[in-house]
Amino acid sequence: MSKDYKNSAFKELLDRLQQESWQLELLISGFAIFGLFSSTGAIQANLEAANYDGDVYFVLLWFSVKVCCWILISNLLIHVVLRGLWIGALGLRYVSGDIDYDKLNYSPKFTKFLSNKIGSFDKYIATLENYCSVLFAISFLLIFYFIACLAFIVAILMTIFVFLDNDIDGWVGKAATITGIVIILFILLGALLTFIDFITQGFLKKKKWISRIYFPIYRIFSFITLSFLYRPLVYNFLDNRFGRRLSIILVPAYVGILFLTSYSYQESNYLSIDRDSSKDYANPGNYEDLLIENINFVETATIQSKIITDPYVKVFMIFDENLEERLFNYNKGLSPLKDLRGYSSEITITGNNFSRSQRIKRDSLRREYYKTFNEMHSVYIDTIRQNVEFLATTNKNKKLGFETYVDIKNLTPRKHLLKIARKRIRKKDTSNFVIIEIPFWNFKTN
Repeated sequence: MSKDYKNSAFKELLDRLQQESWQLELLISGFAIFGLFSSTGAIQANLEAANYDGDVYFVLLWFSVKVCCWILISNLLIHVVLRGLWIGALGLRYVSGDIDYDKLNYSPKFTKFLSNKIGSFDKYIATLENYCSVLFAISFLLIFYFIACLAFIVAILMTIFVFLDNDIDGWVGKAATITGIVIILFILLGALLTFIDFITQGFLKKKKWISRIYFPIYRIFSFITLSFLYRPLVYNFLDNRFGRRLSIILVPAYVGILFLTSYSYQESNYLSIDRDSSKDYANPGNYEDLLIENINFVETATIQSKIITDPYVKVFMIFDENLEERLFNYNKGLSPLKDLRGYSSEITITGNNFSRSQRIKRDSLRREYYKTFNEMHSVYIDTIRQNVEFLATTNKNKKLGFETYVDIKNLTPRKHLLKIARKRIRKKDTSNFVIIEIPFWNFKTN
């Protein structure tokens, strides 16, 4: 079939299909909207989890999926509304036919104005048909545009990762750095020219001497932005007046929508639900019984509840790479010769077996790691330092961290403030500062 695209029978088939495509459009739109709305919760949860873990790659992935999902939802909803209006107009035309301005019996001034402004009812139906057909196709074109922008960002990040973010010394490292800078400058220049060509609808392709300079950049960025996948759609939009006008409207329209979604309502000048816990505010994210699995994530630490009837307080501190860097800075002997953090394959060729001496050294460093953590961190209730020792474990959301229990059997039944402090070394001076405060109420049960 693909080789017969010039055949008249194939063209007749396409003409017939495009006349009947509205049924498929509505069917696909309905299923797509239902499926996309159903998946938004899982996508947002994965995005928040990746953001919480500090995983840049997965943050970029799930953010891209989220944006593509909402582009489709918004466009397909508009498409369904317009297509429904189109079907309603067709039904009205069957009953009432065209608009008869003489029967309205308006004054000549209004009759002339309305006949010129509105025209025939068939023109209105044709306009709705054009918008419906184009909007369905442009939904996917917008996703390709977003993927093109994402590919540009990925190209920059990959260049930084390969050429600039390296530990190579000597002339090889300098050469890699210079090469990376040159590539980044070329990508930025090419992206600027590609954007100018996009918003001017092909201005750089029209001038002969400019087009000769722009042509190699265009070919390279066709690969970087993956435009070879959707180029026919773009030029099919640009070869007619209606497509060009719609392309001009789209960019400012979506920028405006993005700007409007940035607004939020502020209820108070002094109160906010996003504040960290303190002696005056209790953030639900710091109480284990208020966390919702796979939705709420601990930023610093939690205790079991706002109201504690147990004879102890369970304190859980979340782990992250920044915390480990602080441990390394505090105790230089913990810094490994080879950093094992980050992505790595579980497939090994030579094996991953440690000798007895290596295991003993590793266990010794692990004990030193825990000792350093406990030396750096201390727990206070009100102003009194508590005698506690942290150990490594996971919380209810399967997140790695450190846990300890504070004895409060003799604590007065009232509001108290739990504080976690951390030591740090700056310019050879050691200081102790509070990293989090969590208020709670202690009430004993009989």
